[in-house]
Amino acid sequence: MNAEIKVCQNCKQNFTIESEDFDFYKKINVPAPTFCSECRIVRRMTRRNERALYKHICNLCKKETISMYEENSPYSVFCVECWWSDKWDSLSFGKNFDFSKSFFEQFKELSLRVPRAALLQKGDVDSPYTNFTDHNKNGYLLFNCGLLEDSLYSRWGISSKSIVDTFSVFDSELIYESQELKKCYRGVYLVLSESCVDSSFLFNCHGCQSCFLSSNLRNKKYCFKNKQYSKESYEELISEIDLGSYDVFENIKKDFFTNIIPSSSRKYLIGNKLTDSTGDYLFECKNVKKSFHVSESEDSIYCTDCANLKNCADAYESAFNCELQYECHGCNRTSRSKFTSSSYDDFDLEFSEFSHNSHNLLGCIGLRNKQYCIFNKQYTKEEYEELVPKIIKHMSDMPYIDQKGRIYTYGEFFPSELSPFAYNETIAQEYFPLTKEQALAQGYRWKDLDTKNYKPTIFLNNLPDHIKNVPDSITNEVIQCAHISCTHQCTTAFKIIPQELEFYRRMNLPLPRLCPNCRHYERLAQRNPMKLWHRKCMKEGCKNEFETSYSPDRKEIVYCESCYQAEVV
Repeated sequence: MNAEIKVCQNCKQNFTIESEDFDFYKKINVPAPTFCSECRIVRRMTRRNERALYKHICNLCKKETISMYEENSPYSVFCVECWWSDKWDSLSFGKNFDFSKSFFEQFKELSLRVPRAALLQKGDVDSPYTNFTDHNKNGYLLFNCGLLEDSLYSRWGISSKSIVDTFSVFDSELIYESQELKKCYRGVYLVLSESCVDSSFLFNCHGCQSCFLSSNLRNKKYCFKNKQYSKESYEELISEIDLGSYDVFENIKKDFFTNIIPSSSRKYLIGNKLTDSTGDYLFECKNVKKSFHVSESEDSIYCTDCANLKNCADAYESAFNCELQYECHGCNRTSRSKFTSSSYDDFDLEFSEFSHNSHNLLGCIGLRNKQYCIFNKQYTKEEYEELVPKIIKHMSDMPYIDQKGRIYTYGEFFPSELSPFAYNETIAQEYFPLTKEQALAQGYRWKDLDTKNYKPTIFLNNLPDHIKNVPDSITNEVIQCAHISCTHQCTTAFKIIPQELEFYRRMNLPLPRLCPNCRHYERLAQRNPMKLWHRKCMKEGCKNEFETSYSPDRKEIVYCESCYQAEVV
């Protein structure tokens, strides 16, 4: 089919469905979407709450647990241990499909009955305050992380040790306030860097050792502000900078973000080893289009925060050899699945969530090692294959219509109003922030923040400037957050845990003045948006054009691939 321009039924803006998109939809036998790609991303994100954690009583063992569902949630919530146990049977909640009701109306009824895991953890050890995590050890406030050890306040960390306040760090150790790193050791504020050692405040540097306040370096040693020094001169210069002092640290940080990074030339997209790919934060990709933060993938489009994809579209937070996914969220090692959320090691799933090691499921929740089930009811293979087409037809014959009049026939992901979470509890608020008024006007739920009755026992002006003057007793204090009130889900106050204090002392770093949520949002603000603009290369004389996530009103120097390679590499 030729490309078509359609009007998004959510934002009412025009969007284009390309001919190759139609080819994919035909391959997996789904109709074309009626939401634009950005509205589809937001819709998937509204089902994912990572950071808003609450105390909750397990509905099975009755013990207090930490949960992503608030205490008065209408859902049945089990602690992690009970949910993974054999003490309950997910098929016991099965129901017949009712052709007098819409599909999503019945899915909502089922979702209120089937128990949910308080947190999505698997194999974590001594890490109770982690969510969407896998085999971490001794972690605290980790989100979407796997195989981390002794790490804190991080998101998208993999196979690393002793990383604190990071975003997207892989195979690294002793890292603080950094993002988009690979194979780095002992660093502070490293951004878009790889294989760097004993370095701090670097932007887009590779293979560097003992470098400071620099950008776009390749295989250098002893550089300060992009100037080469001898080993002796560099060490003397660095010895005069005491990052253990909060005042010194903040001045260096200010120099880094107001001078070093903005003045550094950069490629039109962040990524490397790419072939015919568009988007941003793309690494080792081939024919990956209009995607963001995707690695080691091919022949995929409109994907976000993913890895190891092949022939997928509209996948979010999916990884580990996924193929032919469409409109899926958090589906790892899952193939030939559509409109599915938070499921692992599955294939041939539709409109299901929290399923594991299963296949051929429709409208199921929380099944493990099952096959040929509809709404948690077991069928034979023949019965399943006969009933599924009838239900799919019924979804179009009797569509679900939400409170804003948006029509959900077969081919649309779960309506956002069926999400267990309010908009500002979810990842959607982090990447596509709305005010309360905007969210309600668009049909999303909103949760007013609980009144924090934390009473700080120590205020910012009483915190020691230098880490060497911080007593052990600081772990007993409640520290006032510098923001106090903001749009970053500020907790207004926070504590320093013993493991954290040990890290700051080891790295000679001052105590933070912001709560973990505010620090997380500061890192998010450093990242490019999930949008693309058409621009020209800024190198004088070059006529190359490209799509980039650097909007035209930004001040950075943005080059095409060839001009960037000529200047930087």
